[in-house]
Formats: sequence, C-alpha cells, structure tokens
Amino acid sequence: MYQTFTVKEKVKQIFFLLFPILITQLGMYSMVFFNTIMSGRYGSSDLAGVAIGSSIWSPIFLGLSGILLAVSPISAQLFGEKNHKEITLTVKNGIYIGLVIGLLVIVSGFFLLDPILHLMNLPERVQEVAFQYLTGLSLGIIPLFVFNVLRSFIYALGKTRVVMVILILALPVSLLFNFVLVFGYFGFPELGGAGGGYATSVTYWVILAVTAIIIKKQDPFSSYDIFKNFIDFSFSKCKEILKIGVPMGLSSFFETSMFAVVTLLISRYNVTTIAAYQSALNIVSFLYNIPIAISLAQTVLVGFEAGAKRYQDAKTYSWLGIFLAMMFALVSGILVVFFRYEVAGLYSTEEAVISLTAHFLIFALFFQVADSIQVTAQAALRGYKDVNISFIATLIAYWLICLPAGYGLANYTSLAARGYWLGLTFGLLAAGVFLSMRLIFIQRKFRELSTIVD
Repeated sequence: MYQTFTVKEKVKQIFFLLFPILITQLGMYSMVFFNTIMSGRYGSSDLAGVAIGSSIWSPIFLGLSGILLAVSPISAQLFGEKNHKEITLTVKNGIYIGLVIGLLVIVSGFFLLDPILHLMNLPERVQEVAFQYLTGLSLGIIPLFVFNVLRSFIYALGKTRVVMVILILALPVSLLFNFVLVFGYFGFPELGGAGGGYATSVTYWVILAVTAIIIKKQDPFSSYDIFKNFIDFSFSKCKEILKIGVPMGLSSFFETSMFAVVTLLISRYNVTTIAAYQSALNIVSFLYNIPIAISLAQTVLVGFEAGAKRYQDAKTYSWLGIFLAMMFALVSGILVVFFRYEVAGLYSTEEAVISLTAHFLIFALFFQVADSIQVTAQAALRGYKDVNISFIATLIAYWLICLPAGYGLANYTSLAARGYWLGLTFGLLAAGVFLSMRLIFIQRKFRELSTIVD
C-alpha cells in the first residue's frame, strides 16, 4: 500500500487490493459449499441438518467477526501515521478479544444449542445432524476468530494477496477432510453431514497455523513482533476495538437476521415461490461478494489516507469505491436481467420455478444497486472510524423500513412476494442515501480540521 497522486493510480490500487479479497471471500464461501455438496450426496436429512446448522451459525459468526474486523480500520490509520508500536498493541489485544469471544460462544453453545434445536421442532435425524455439525464446527471457532484478527492486520498493511494464497492452499484441505469425514474413507469415521463441521474446524486450524508462521517469519509482518512478549494487555486498546467493532458487528448481525426474517415470511407462500426466492437471493448473494470486496479494500485505503492526514485522498477513495461498486452492480444486474431465464435454469428444471425466479431477478437489479451504495458508503465511514451513527442508520433502514415496507407491500397490495424485494430495495436505498450524506458531513469535518491544523 502506497501513496497515490492520480485517480488512475487510485483505481489501480483499489483493484490491486480488492481482487485478492474477492478470492478470499469466495474461498471462505467454498468451505460452506463443500459442506453442502458432500452432505447432500450423503443424504437429504444430512443436507437439511447442515443447512439448519449453517443458518444458526452464519448470523452469529458475521456479527461477532464484525467486531474483530475493527482491527483493520484502526491499524490502517496507524499505518498511515507510521505508528508501528500501536499497530502491534492493537493486534495483540484484538487476539485477546477474539479468544474471549470464541470461549463465550463455545460455552453459550454448550448450554443453549440443544434447547434452540428442540424449539425448532425438526425431524429427529435433521436435529441430530445439525447438533453434531455445530459441535464439530465449535472446535474451529477460536482459530477462526484469531485468524480474522490476523487477517485484518494483514489487510491494514495492504498485503491482501497473502490471505488469498493462504485460503487457496486451504481449499484442498477442506475438500479432502470433507470427503473422508463425511463418507468415512481411509480409516476415518463416517460422520455424515456432521463431518463437514469437523472438516471445517481442521481447515481453520491449518489456516491459523500458516498465517501465524507467515506473520512471524515474513517481512513486513515480522517487524511488528505480534507473537513476542505476548503479555501486553491494554484495557484502553480493547475499549477502542470494542467501541468501533461492536457497532460494526451489530450492523452485520442485524442485516443478516433481517434476511433470515424475510426468508421466514416468504415461507408462508407455496413451494414454487419459496424455491424461486431462494434461487434469486442466492444469485444476488453471490454477486454481492464484489461490492463486499470493494468495501473491505475501501475501508483500509480510506483509513490509511486519513491516518496520514491526506484527507483529499481519503475522500477520493471513498467516492471511487461507491462508484465502482454501483457500476458493477448495475452492469452485472443488467446482464442477469437479460439472461435471467438462463441463469434461473441453473437452479431448477421446473418451468414454474424458472419463470418466477426470472421475474424476481428484475426486482433484484434495483436491490443490488441500492445495496452496493449502502455497503460502500458504510465502509468509507469505517475508514474514518465513524461507526455509531452508521449503525443506527442501518438499524432503522433494515428493521423500520425494509421489513415493514416489504410486509405491507406483500400483504396489502397485489405484489405478493415481490413486495419483499421492493421493501428491501427501499430500505437499502434509504440507508445508502443517509450514509452518503453522513460521509459528506464527516469529510467536511475532516477538511475543516486539517484547515485549523494548517
């Protein structure tokens, strides 16, 4: 990561950072994909159990890992300030927080998981697989959270390709252990769908080990002495991470849980509508990986420039990220709409499902554009370490606009299930507009601050 002077150089640096982040995102997604594919081949009950387990774990993971990702904007600003000692302190205390969060999740799961699954009134085999899958997954929670801290540190230094390589090398490990633990090959126990949880945990430990070795041995990471004199607890540093990270984590949790509620509300429709909605949402979620990758790169770059007090460069990166994400969402959305029947055909062979999925994808175009604006505007604000107002804005948008608007349009107009797509779009657009306005305010505030300093 380096100082840039032209828009062309800035665009080049954004793409230099975001491409490895995108591959990393897809690599993490692939682990869940392997679990789903292997368990599906083993049996439908195992597939359902893994799906239930994943639906319980995903919002928890995204919410809690969001807290740890605060290490990224904090470290990026410190990197811009060339304050290496504070970066080391931030990462060490981020690891402490990750360990504590991981232990709390494991203890909570020990007492709450079984009662939660009983409340869902699942078939006995599905409940058993879900419980065993999450039990296996719990063995990898601590390395996963610690890895997220180390990943944030690596991103803050602009070395995103390192994480990409680690994830690519880990994918064969994930695939191999899924294969042998689900089906019981080469002397391993045959665990069925639950084997996917254990396989993922093994992979997380491998990923953490490789990442730790690289940080300890390879420049520029080794110069920070992350694993040296590890008893370096700082209450103020933990407070800073939590002050920024908790709103970030809650934003991720409320967004994920909002989609879970919409899925639940959609479930009252017929099977065709449910299948079509899930197919369309899966397509949109896959394409959403690129705006997410842009947003992660954007947070680092804005933080880096803000830390170096190059506020005009930070402003340029902020709006470049929003523009690039919006253009990608628009172009990809238009392509999906043009080829909507062909895309829908990848998910089903039933004519009714294909037709309705294709219809939903038209609404998904506007949804994608609105979502790309809000996620990158929020990412830019995180680069400035402005998270509290953003959290409140997104909470209002998700739960007081998206859900009520969607429910009203679906139940009190002729739109039916299509109303939920429009409701989501209205809420996300409102979030995007407000966050953009907040971004303008923060940038003006930083510009006035720099004028006073000068």
